[in-house]
Amino acid sequence: MHDFTPVSALAGGILVGIASVWLLAANGRIAGVCGILYGLVAPGPRDRAWRASFIAGLVAAGFIWHAFAGAPAQATGVGFLVAAVAGLLVGFGARLGSGCTSGHAVCGLGRRSARSLVAVAVFIATGVATTFVVRHVIGGAS
Repeated sequence: MHDFTPVSALAGGILVGIASVWLLAANGRIAGVCGILYGLVAPGPRDRAWRASFIAGLVAAGFIWHAFAGAPAQATGVGFLVAAVAGLLVGFGARLGSGCTSGHAVCGLGRRSARSLVAVAVFIATGVATTFVVRHVIGGAS
């Protein structure tokens, strides 16, 4: 499946960049989605209002895009249970790695963080290795 759309990808990247800079400038916070979500659900007094607004905006954006652009094509072919388990594993890995791709790649690299550079290199290497194994070793769909 080759559904890369450079215009929407560029527009999305620009919007993510603007939102990240805006959050840092307005609140002094890094736009790491996993950290924002964790701070929203973790026990103890936290600044939940902006976190809830941020997560609500992410969810609303998906519905708004769907309303204007139509339903996306199902690219994975996996069921809800597999996707839910994969999401939990990603969340666990992000917590273990002190951040997710949005925190490290979008914000950390922009701040010239060496830790983020290493994290992003590991993310990319793991993605490449996983794709190779799935597509060429165990023979998944290409």
